[in-house]
Amino acid sequence: MNKYIELGDEYLLHTYNRFPVVIERGDGVRLFDDEGKEYLDFAAGIAVYGLGYGNREFNEALKRQIDKIMHTSNLYYNEPCCLASKEVCDAAKMDRVFFTNSGAEAIEGAVKTARKYAYLKDGSTDHNIIAMEHSFHGRTMGALSVTGNAHYREAFEPGIGNVKFATFNDLDSVKALIDDKTCAVIMETVQGEGGIHPSDEEFIKGVRKLCDEKGLLLILDEIQCGMGRTGYMFAFEKYGVKPDIVTIAKALGNGVPVGAFAMKEAVAENSMVPGDHGTTYGGNPFACAAVLEVLRQFKERDIVSHVRELTPALEAALDELKDKHGIVKDRRGAGFMQALELDCSVTDVINRARENGLLVISAGANILRLVPPLVIEKDDIENMKIRLDKALSES
Repeated sequence: MNKYIELGDEYLLHTYNRFPVVIERGDGVRLFDDEGKEYLDFAAGIAVYGLGYGNREFNEALKRQIDKIMHTSNLYYNEPCCLASKEVCDAAKMDRVFFTNSGAEAIEGAVKTARKYAYLKDGSTDHNIIAMEHSFHGRTMGALSVTGNAHYREAFEPGIGNVKFATFNDLDSVKALIDDKTCAVIMETVQGEGGIHPSDEEFIKGVRKLCDEKGLLLILDEIQCGMGRTGYMFAFEKYGVKPDIVTIAKALGNGVPVGAFAMKEAVAENSMVPGDHGTTYGGNPFACAAVLEVLRQFKERDIVSHVRELTPALEAALDELKDKHGIVKDRRGAGFMQALELDCSVTDVINRARENGLLVISAGANILRLVPPLVIEKDDIENMKIRLDKALSES
């Protein structure tokens, strides 16, 4: 293990403070390092492995596609991309989709679409976008520009410009920022990196109403909270609202790098045209074969209902830990996207949990985040509780 860590430390750009573990393989909801130690995984590659590791049918679908063709470019049609486009639009209740390689790229495309939509209305390029404080949308320049954490942005300013930040779950703060140059509001339906904060129903419905009244586009970032994680295929369904543009990634590919932004037909017809946007790898046959198999299994296995059915057990386990340990100040979340707010260093708890064979991650300096594979069972929840209980006791 030390050999690989030393090699990585010598040659990888140091943009991550990695934990001293070399993951070798996965099976179901468990990971194994190169020394054979087993870990119960409640991180899922940061909410990516919805179907878990070593999913036989998923792997076979990718192998079949590899034997056909992996890449064609977007100069031509390919079968998996065309099929996946319909499945994604059906799942998101949208009309058009653009496939990307990541969530950040999906945000870039959504922001460009909103700007182009506004430009075609009046020919002006000085429109502004309202984003949320404590939000996180990605590390590329456009995505970073709408990320509501100044610490992430300060070394890379100026960003794309004309971005204002409102207070999440405070409708009046959004109203106060809207002017005749506002073209869109972008927000996570459930804030992830900002500490696992779901939208209040009154707030998200109020923002949707404001956008309708003012002719603004509502962009909902469902990169982390979408794809069944909250007990709905997309978290916005719980509130009975529908965005104009939605961004998707993470569990969409179950480990294969793929994202997407999807939109209503009215937005598509009045924004992007050939030459406005592109990607070499986006929508390639390999990635779209992954998307197709993920969505097939979501339907066949009714993953969303499984999440909804087991959410009470997960919440009860975490509430029990909150009641037992004084360092746990709060428990919040939605579905399999849960957080414990701690009165201590979250890194210490993460390290203790790892030593006890449990992988969990953070969402800020004192927020412990649990985003397990969507296929966990009650025994896994009980096992998690035992291991996390020990970690909290030792911290």
